[in-house]
Amino acid sequence: MKRQAEQKLLQWKDSPRRKPLILRGARQVGKTWLVETFLAKHFDHFIKIDLEKNKDLHSCFDENLDPKRILNLLEISTEKIVPGRTLLFLDEIQACPRAIMALRYFYEELPELHIVAAGSLLEFAFAEISVPVGRVQYLHVFPLTFNEYLMALGRTKMAELIRENPALILQSAHEQILKELKNYFFIGGMPECVKVWRDTSSMVTVGEAQSEIIDSYRDDFSKYTPRTDPTCLDAVLLNVAKSVGEQLKYTQLNEGHTGPTNRKAFDLLAKARIIQKIPSCNPSGLPLGATANPKKFKAAFLDIGLMQRLCRIPIDEEIKQNNLLAIYRGKLAEQFVAQEMLATDELFYWSREKHGSNAEVDYLSVRNGTIYPVEVKSGSSGSLRSLHLMLETYPNCPEGLVLSTRLYDQLPEQKLLFIPLYSAAILTDSKIPINFSHL
Repeated sequence: MKRQAEQKLLQWKDSPRRKPLILRGARQVGKTWLVETFLAKHFDHFIKIDLEKNKDLHSCFDENLDPKRILNLLEISTEKIVPGRTLLFLDEIQACPRAIMALRYFYEELPELHIVAAGSLLEFAFAEISVPVGRVQYLHVFPLTFNEYLMALGRTKMAELIRENPALILQSAHEQILKELKNYFFIGGMPECVKVWRDTSSMVTVGEAQSEIIDSYRDDFSKYTPRTDPTCLDAVLLNVAKSVGEQLKYTQLNEGHTGPTNRKAFDLLAKARIIQKIPSCNPSGLPLGATANPKKFKAAFLDIGLMQRLCRIPIDEEIKQNNLLAIYRGKLAEQFVAQEMLATDELFYWSREKHGSNAEVDYLSVRNGTIYPVEVKSGSSGSLRSLHLMLETYPNCPEGLVLSTRLYDQLPEQKLLFIPLYSAAILTDSKIPINFSHL
C-alpha cells in the first residue's frame, strides 16, 4: 500500500531541523507498517523496540535519561546503533512514559540519530508526564483515504483522476468512480480491511475484520478506567457513530449516565482518536478555530467502514442504493466527506447563533485563505437554504461548494459550485485546482 504520509517521512528524514518523530493515530491505522515497510528501507540499519512487548527494556529508561547511556543499554539486547545510519523505532512507546520523556534529550544531545516513536492511547500517557514540547515532531496517521484505497487496489489511473481538477472528469469515468466509492463506503480505509478486500473480494470477510478491530478498541476501554465507566464508553461510541452529521448534546449520547459523565467518555474516545469533535464556528475570518464553540459541535467517526459495521447497517440492502447520498439516510456520505477533509486539516461547521434558528452548513473549507461553506446534498440548488443564508450573511465567503453525485457544474448566478462527492479531499488541498466561478 502506498500512503500519502510517505513523502512527509522522507522530508523528516532529510530535514536539517529534524527532531525525534512521534506517529500519532488510533490503533491499526498503519503507523508501524509505515516505519517497518517504508521508512526502514532508507537506512543501512533498522532497530525496532516494542516497549509493550519487551517490558524488561523499560529499565533502560530508569534513573537518568542520558541518551548515550540508554543506547548502550539497548545495544546489549539489539545491535550497534550508529547515528546517521540507523533508524531507531520505539513502538508502543505509551507503555513506557519515561521513554517519551527521553526524546527531549535525544534531540538536545544526540540530534544526528534518527529516532521514531509510535503508539496508541498516547494522549493518555501525555497526561501523566512532562511532554517534551518543542523537542519532538508529530505526524498524524489516518485510515486510508479514498485515493490511497484506490492505489492499494491497483486502480492507479482512477486514483490519479480524483486528484485532478474535477471539471475535467468525463461522465463515463464519473460513473466508474462512484461505483468504487460505494464499495469504499462499506469497506472503509483501515489497512487490514482494505487488504482483506483486495485479497478476497468478500464483504463478509471484510466485516469480520472490522468487527475484530472494533473489539480491540473495546478491549482498550479497560485502560481508560478509572477515568470513566466502560459501559458508558460503549454507549457513547455507538451513539456517536449513529449520529454522524447531527449536532450533538452530551445528555443525548447516553440516557443511562449524566451529561458530565457522557462528556468525559466522549473526550476520552476523542483522545484515543476513535472519534473527532467538529466544533461550530463563526466564518467571518481566519483562523476558524479562534471562534470555535466547544458547546455546539458535531462528530465524525475514525473510519467509515467501522462506522457502518458498528451501526449494523444492512449491507445487502443498502448497497443496492443507486444514490450514494441516500445510503443510511445520507450519514455515510457526511462521514466520508469529514474523513477525507480531516486527513489533511482541522474541520469546522457553521450553525446560526440566532435563537430558535436551525440553519446549519455541513462543513467549512479553507483554500488559499478563503473560506467556503460545504454542503453534502442530493437535492437541487433551491433546497440549499442554509448555504444561501450563510453566503448572504458572510460576504467574505464568495461561493458555496455542494458535494453530490452529479458531475462538476457551476451556477455563478447563485454562487454555487457542484463538485463530485469523491473529490472531497481536494477541498482542503490547495495544490489541486478547482475552477471557481467567482474568479
